[in-house]
Amino acid sequence: MPRHSARHLIIGGGIIGCSIAYHLTRAGERDVVLLEKAALTEGATWHAAGLVGQLRSSRNTTRMLKRSVAMYDRLEAETGMKFDWRKVGSLRLAATPERLKECRRLATMARSFGLEMEVITPAEAQALFPYIDTAGLAGAAFIPSDGHVDPAGLCLAIAAAARRQGADLRQGVRVEDFDCQDGRIRRVLTSEGDWEAETVTLAAGMWSRELGARLGLKLPACAVEHQYVVTEPLPDPDLVRGLPTLRDPERLVYYKPDAGGRLVIGGYEDDTVPFGAHGIPGDFVRQLLPDNLDRFAPLAELAGRVTPIVNEVGIRQVINGPIPYSADGDFVMGWMPGFDNLMIATGFLYGIAAGGGAGEMIAEWILEGRPSLDLWPLDVRRFSRHHGSRAFMYPRAVEHYAHHYKMRHPGQEAATARGLRLSPLHDRLARAGAVFGSKNGWERPLWFAPEGVPPVDQLAFEHPGWAVHAAEEHRAVRERVALIDQTSFSKFELIGPGALAALQSLTVSDMDRPVGRVIHSQICNEAGGIEADLTITRTGPESFYIVTGAGFGVHDGDVIRRALPRDGSAHLIEVTSARAVINLCGPKARDVLAEVAEEDVSAAAFPFATCREITIGAAPVRAIRIGYVGELGWELHVPTEFALHVHDLLWEAGQPHGIARAGYRAIDSLRLEKGYLYWSADITPDDTPVEAGLGGRVHLKSKGAFRGRAVLERQMAEGPARRLATFVSEERLPVTGGETILCDGETVAPCTSAGYGHTVGRTILYGYLPKALWEREDFALEVFGHARPIRRVAGPLHDPGNLRLKA
Repeated sequence: MPRHSARHLIIGGGIIGCSIAYHLTRAGERDVVLLEKAALTEGATWHAAGLVGQLRSSRNTTRMLKRSVAMYDRLEAETGMKFDWRKVGSLRLAATPERLKECRRLATMARSFGLEMEVITPAEAQALFPYIDTAGLAGAAFIPSDGHVDPAGLCLAIAAAARRQGADLRQGVRVEDFDCQDGRIRRVLTSEGDWEAETVTLAAGMWSRELGARLGLKLPACAVEHQYVVTEPLPDPDLVRGLPTLRDPERLVYYKPDAGGRLVIGGYEDDTVPFGAHGIPGDFVRQLLPDNLDRFAPLAELAGRVTPIVNEVGIRQVINGPIPYSADGDFVMGWMPGFDNLMIATGFLYGIAAGGGAGEMIAEWILEGRPSLDLWPLDVRRFSRHHGSRAFMYPRAVEHYAHHYKMRHPGQEAATARGLRLSPLHDRLARAGAVFGSKNGWERPLWFAPEGVPPVDQLAFEHPGWAVHAAEEHRAVRERVALIDQTSFSKFELIGPGALAALQSLTVSDMDRPVGRVIHSQICNEAGGIEADLTITRTGPESFYIVTGAGFGVHDGDVIRRALPRDGSAHLIEVTSARAVINLCGPKARDVLAEVAEEDVSAAAFPFATCREITIGAAPVRAIRIGYVGELGWELHVPTEFALHVHDLLWEAGQPHGIARAGYRAIDSLRLEKGYLYWSADITPDDTPVEAGLGGRVHLKSKGAFRGRAVLERQMAEGPARRLATFVSEERLPVTGGETILCDGETVAPCTSAGYGHTVGRTILYGYLPKALWEREDFALEVFGHARPIRRVAGPLHDPGNLRLKA
């Protein structure tokens, strides 16, 4: 068989693969080759419904989808090919008052994302889509820049443009296997011979999982069945042609105008069927699945209520096809951990809407090492290996599919694939009334239901029932002492003679500190953006203990491993499961710890930001005097088998001091009061430590080169163009982050985090301000469509001098 070579090899000829080829060649890259086992579009692209909506829960995902629309706007002029792109807008109906509240929340979020979205009346909605029945309708929302498109025509136009720019798109070439050495794909074995490439991008849609298995991967990408119907022509084809797309999430259905005056009607029902769980048939090309009208019947009935006219026209065709999905219902993108040259681009439920922007982001990721937008919500590193197992992925995918339109209140948790990773304290906490959430498979206490209250989460847009109980936990930490189970922390040991040098080249802080010192630091990218936020303890001359969030372990571990020397002088070892973590915190924490520890834990013997190996009862414990709630306290890292022993001793010793248990909802309000920031919300790869007010962590004088130093050095000398600010409201506002900060009625920025501070008695918000507004104090926050006054204040609001923290 012949040998071939390419600089960039793309596997998969659907809209995502073609878009990647287009954007690589548009950036000037040559030697770009795409391999498609059948013909272009013949996976899931050809039978996609073709709706193009832009608003998502993540700001940067929305911005990425806006880039899709910008590309589709210009593509016909570039190629001369028509693909029926119709920018007719999208209409979202609110069939209940609660849905109208959801629309208003989405509209303020859209505004903060820079996307025009207007809340309108039922009559205005009917004027846009005359076939809807407005009886009982509470309102609607309209996005004028959304639209719909012919998916196959769009994909072929993108492919034509890619070819014109020099891409080689090969059809009828099947990828059969891979040859890997030292974490690098050396050869891709295909039906037309072997390929060598600098980068390999897996954009094979529903086949990505099977191809990934040949690389030893369990990709959290799969496929499920999705049905829609095409009606017979409606009486006025010209009217249908100009309709916007329509979604009615309360009735679980969507509409798209189709050729000849027809409507496409689909939806998201309960209990869809996974496809290809045990392998996709080899000859499955441009095929559909058997109709399941029994499963579609409830959606058809609901559609008849939304638009009664569909009860009078027949169904011309039923489409039941497999669509790509993932373990959390969102895309799977980015460099694959464990490989130097494997890019993942799969799991695209709404690939037509995302195609243009996602291809652009993947191309940037390949060429620049990172995309121009922080895409953490879509990053493959948000997943662990268990997410790709059949036992987790398919139940969770089916659940997410069923909830695609269902009401989701802030903080709502998935119900399937639970109980996987349990702390040694889990049963103790469950008996104490813990209401658990899930993070990276870990069951973690969100809040504790007191006696007489069912341990079931109580959610709402305004005044959720859990808040009163989390407030009591908050007060226990501030006024007495509490235990918090934080076993789910991701934990690593970095060891070897090259460990210190590796950290010095990565982190912004000077890590050459005495053994036993604890340093909170950041790893930045070349642009100075924060890639990781870590707590690092020096445990020996050549060893460090690194702690990060439960959901960030794969990401942060990958960031560190890619920077380690290739000579084997430093090794990163994950030890998450080796140690439970009990956070003992509050002004009486020392009194409790002194009762059970053999060592002196006084302030003089055990100062803040230090670590000591102590003994609690019979257990060896790594005690780290640091925390995330802003009070005197210790993170007690306990060998897993001793965790219950240590917990029970602390609980008993704390009884005279009014000890309580606290969960993660209380942690959030506590950290807001103290000004502690959360990576992926307040600090991201788009934000620098200087902009975030963490400039004190940046040690320019005491260390040499590190990633991002040049940018941070310039910002420290000249000042940043923007910085994170703290705002308060005397009202108790129903906010969770993502709301729009306004100045004189104009959008300033999205709110990065928000919540109520039970100690300070005010709503607290964070957001980035441009330099021109740094002296301004009075602002407004858009909440459910209404502007509420907020005020910029100096932070933190609680213990600004760290007197309690360092007591």
